[in-house]
Amino acid sequence: MPVISKRAVEMPKSPIRKLVPLADAAKRRGTKIYHLNIGQPDLSSPQEAMEALRKIDIDVLAYSPSDGFLSLREKLVGYYDQYQIKLSPDDIIITTGGSEAVLFAFMSCLNPGDEIIVPEPAYANYMAFAISAGAVIRTVPTSIESGFALPELEEFEALINERTRGILICNPNNPTGYLYTRKEMNRIRDIVKKHDLFLFSDEVYREFIYTGSPYISACHLEGIEQNVVLIDSVSKRYSECGIRIGALITKNKELRDAVMKFCQARLSPPLLGQIVAEASIDAPRSYMIHTYEEYIERRNCLIDGLNKIPGVYSPIPMGAFYTVAKLPIDDSDKFCAWCLSEFEYEGETIMMAPASGFYTVPGRGHNEVRIAYVLKKEDLQRALFLLGKALEQYPGRVEE
Repeated sequence: MPVISKRAVEMPKSPIRKLVPLADAAKRRGTKIYHLNIGQPDLSSPQEAMEALRKIDIDVLAYSPSDGFLSLREKLVGYYDQYQIKLSPDDIIITTGGSEAVLFAFMSCLNPGDEIIVPEPAYANYMAFAISAGAVIRTVPTSIESGFALPELEEFEALINERTRGILICNPNNPTGYLYTRKEMNRIRDIVKKHDLFLFSDEVYREFIYTGSPYISACHLEGIEQNVVLIDSVSKRYSECGIRIGALITKNKELRDAVMKFCQARLSPPLLGQIVAEASIDAPRSYMIHTYEEYIERRNCLIDGLNKIPGVYSPIPMGAFYTVAKLPIDDSDKFCAWCLSEFEYEGETIMMAPASGFYTVPGRGHNEVRIAYVLKKEDLQRALFLLGKALEQYPGRVEE
């Protein structure tokens, strides 16, 4: 029988989705599941988006330009201008979700065997995209005890060698909700400039910042304009995960030309998704304010509730809509699977993402889970209650 590729063997399973078979089996048994495992908002998409979808009047669902509709890119220029990110439409390439933007950035910037440095825990799919590009992720650890603050400069410097090509950050961060400070961003800038590296910056959660600290984009950093690759998506800010529209943004024309080769090879980004995304930019400010305020309340509800459960600790996330929580358990993979396969209380249970999948070093995150606060407060409160009950019954509970 033919053997599958080494790349396929090394490709990690998604920590967010790998427990889906257990969840499906639980649902078949009649168990209600509160999904805390995935960043799928339950808030409505903008009315402007839905109206545009309903009113599409096209005879042929044709290919769009490989870099996306000019009208969408022009509208995005105005959107980014709100955040003092000065762009032209040519700086923006529309992609099939933020995921494709990361993949095409890696494919265009990294040769097989090249290395990129990533603070961890990190979004699990970064590893998958690196494997797809034949690249290697080297990680600098952050800790829950420090609130997942950026490590010292020396820890980055210690990893840099002749194969190092870039640094990847997510700001605000998935999975931790951490927001990088101006000082931390300047430290990253200095390393990038000193070693002439790419800076891949995933900033899809910029609307969700819950502190007085300013949002510092990689595009705000002076002196490395040609090194920055900004990753974006409409999935989270407009609750439009399913339309698969993202963007790769860079001032580096040589890099844009390289990315366009991959864009042309896949022909075009989603036609209908672009129409919806373009209409969404016209959503009134009231839509974003309502969304923001809702996540503030959900965050407060979740974090307060987590830290009231004996043995549980979560720092306060300053952005995005995730937190990493430490639990009094032996193994988060076993615990999350147990919650779906063996635990239920009054016909209900919870689904979370084991944090081990957001680390590359074995053993890290063994007693941590990522929780997405994308459910309404009443559901979050019930999920917290169920988590407390599960921890009381779990046979692998560990007391400190």
